[in-house]
Amino acid sequence: MTDGGETLPLFSQPAHDSTPSADPSHALRADSSLNAAITTWGEHLEKTGRSINTVKAFSSDLRLLAKYISAGKEIGTIGAHDLKNFLEWMQTQRNAPCSPKTYSRRVTSLKSFFRWLKETGVLCKDPAIEVPQESVLSPLPEVLTPNEMQIILELADSKRRDFDPDARPYTLVALLLESGIKKSECLNIHLNHIDLYAPQGPTLFVRYANVQKRYRERKIIVSESWVASYEEYLAQYKPVETLFPYSPRRLEYLLEDLSAESGLEKHLSFNMCRWSCALNDYRNGLDANKIRQKLGISKIQWREVGNKLHRLAAQYEAD
Repeated sequence: MTDGGETLPLFSQPAHDSTPSADPSHALRADSSLNAAITTWGEHLEKTGRSINTVKAFSSDLRLLAKYISAGKEIGTIGAHDLKNFLEWMQTQRNAPCSPKTYSRRVTSLKSFFRWLKETGVLCKDPAIEVPQESVLSPLPEVLTPNEMQIILELADSKRRDFDPDARPYTLVALLLESGIKKSECLNIHLNHIDLYAPQGPTLFVRYANVQKRYRERKIIVSESWVASYEEYLAQYKPVETLFPYSPRRLEYLLEDLSAESGLEKHLSFNMCRWSCALNDYRNGLDANKIRQKLGISKIQWREVGNKLHRLAAQYEAD
């Protein structure tokens, strides 16, 4: 077994020069090295508009195969048994964990790579066609039931009416459960991102400083009950620039304290609030595209998120 990072010629054996072609696969033959084929495939993926992260992930998966069976192996000599042995080694013998999701992606990488070699005429037979594609259902996130949400909100609200009133817990947790924003988005809320007099009603504007993430920006209507707590919070804590000028860990402690004081066994977190909000909207019949936009995720990301919400909703119906 050789290192997948070694420098190797395009062909395992000397070959005659050929006329260059616009299609990079035309530079490959059945006796081309696996290393060369992986490089050419990566170039093909880039030219067809795949994201740099996708190219890196797929290429990395194939480099692992090259490390196992030798980067210099001729692609025409790779059989289904090689691929099955590789997958078995990756799951049970390699000294590195391979999650079900990662395993599924690597199978997809193998099948895509060899299918491309077959479709472009480099190989006469696709050895990966005999490798079964295993779809993996990732674990469902933990969420709050409607009753648990009510318990948390009532507890946080009661703190606003204590002898020493504190509106911060309710302002935080109610916003998370209403908006479904992520922790990073919560920490980035500036006071001018909240418009209490917007035509459509009190509105939170989720903003991004990074121009590459501007597509995630959105506006979310907030409730009058939250606005009341928000105004109390401003009077009590007098934030100057950001709504929650605290460390991420400090806000996490606030959520954990609420779940501990409520007597719930679940550990309240930003992610739990986000999924609880999304599931609540889903079960209330909000249009799927509106939920996706509210969460600030792409249509591709929605495939997995929507599937999980469907499974969570079905789970609750069964209970």
